[in-house]
Amino acid sequence: MTGTQKFEAPRTVFEGAQPILRVGDLQTSVDYYVNVLGFKVDFHEIIASVSRDRCAIFLAEGDQGNAGTWVWIGVNDVDSLYEECRAKGARIRQPPTNFPWACELQVEDPDGNVLRLGSEPKPDEPFGPWQDMRGDLWEIKHGGEWTRTKRGR
Repeated sequence: MTGTQKFEAPRTVFEGAQPILRVGDLQTSVDYYVNVLGFKVDFHEIIASVSRDRCAIFLAEGDQGNAGTWVWIGVNDVDSLYEECRAKGARIRQPPTNFPWACELQVEDPDGNVLRLGSEPKPDEPFGPWQDMRGDLWEIKHGGEWTRTKRGR
């Protein structure tokens, strides 16, 4: 290396994320993710890994985090996924709703973990109310400001 060359460390590449969700009963959760949400089991030992296409989730019984975690998952068609989930008895927290960032569906697992499943926003549909963790509904007003319009639970 000459005096004018600079050493550059190799660039670190992030390969993806696999959330770890705390569950109360591993087998119950695996059954729900497989039979209701259409995931497959990658492995099932002291923790389990379930996946669907390029999305993978770890399920850990009574460990690693808190129940009630929220996870964002991008999908290509939220409306068809909604129909599939509804037909299989999924716990629909909020049906597909259009927002500036996505058309999003909220599905809850047996432990209260929420999967926010979203595809591209629908340009010809108005934005709907967003439901937060307490069940409060928020609407976007003119100018982009969000206002709570209804208290939940």
